[in-house]
Amino acid sequence: MRIQNHTAGRHQRCAVLLLISLTLAIVSPLHAETAKPAHHGESEFRNPHWPTFNKSLWELLRLRFFSDLTIADQASQRQRIRVVTEVADLHISPSAPLQVTWLGHSSFLLQYRGLAILTDPIFSRRASPVQWLGPERLVAQPIGPPQLPPIDVVIISHDHYDHLDERSIRALGNQPVYLVPLKLGDTLQDFGIAATRIVERDWWQTFQLDSLTATATPSQHWSGRGITDRFKSLWASWHLRIDDMQLWFGGDTGYNTEQFKSIGERFPGIDLALIPIGAYKPRSFLKEQHVDPAEAVQIHRDIGAAQSIGIHWATFQLSAEDIDAPQHDLRRAVEDAGLPPSSFDTMQIGETRQLMPSQIIHP
Repeated sequence: MRIQNHTAGRHQRCAVLLLISLTLAIVSPLHAETAKPAHHGESEFRNPHWPTFNKSLWELLRLRFFSDLTIADQASQRQRIRVVTEVADLHISPSAPLQVTWLGHSSFLLQYRGLAILTDPIFSRRASPVQWLGPERLVAQPIGPPQLPPIDVVIISHDHYDHLDERSIRALGNQPVYLVPLKLGDTLQDFGIAATRIVERDWWQTFQLDSLTATATPSQHWSGRGITDRFKSLWASWHLRIDDMQLWFGGDTGYNTEQFKSIGERFPGIDLALIPIGAYKPRSFLKEQHVDPAEAVQIHRDIGAAQSIGIHWATFQLSAEDIDAPQHDLRRAVEDAGLPPSSFDTMQIGETRQLMPSQIIHP
């Protein structure tokens, strides 16, 4: 009898263990889905592929004043940058092909299928919290808010002053919808933007408006408008699908071998990419946060873009290279990669290009 009870107890224990195993098998995927993403910390955001951030104001001052670093005087080189004097018509019909206008730095006007989209708009004289100190605009600004068509969407990559400019946001007002990374909505509300016009997104989250589907995608950077708010808001690149057209806006980023390949895998067939190429020297200080032209070309290849345009250069001095070094180094990097020169090039500030479907050749 005792043997029978022992056997029955063993069967009961096995049944319980089996039930626990089955429960864990069912619950585990839910835990995996709700686990905190790798770029989320306890109270801040982080880079999964750049685990430490040790760049400080003191390191910048050391490089500037107590090292043998040669810093180009970009203000004296401004004549090397060409600026369009006659701006193209920016009020186009919805049936027009994709129209792209470079406003300087990372600011672009994208127009397609009746939508007008601005990326990281900055129309101020300085990329700074004050207009009497900080990086000054090096070349003329051929296009300002009065020349723009009605703007439907403003895309913001992160909160640094050369990408999120309070004066420009206030000038644009509450007409557009503002797509921003997580935890950046409060800053825009401080600039006078209504909460109903602000859409926050985490990496891989989407937003739809008419024919536009916008997805926040990863980048390798950081955030902060002061010394106490580093990493408190997220940074992002953005994938934009407008009907049959796919665009990608890189914002500001360093390079890693994972994130951009994942973007290309998730969004095959990107027609046009806007990729940063400037503010990259010295590499000892800037490598993790700003790509150089060769790394920009690698991003172009990683995401599988048919065509790319270099951004984030020739407007504000943020680094040590010559003002036109990004353009020359990009040409060399494209040639070294064995790519056609037209596959990744630069524009003049104020230039407008129309991209016909027949001009888009995917790799």
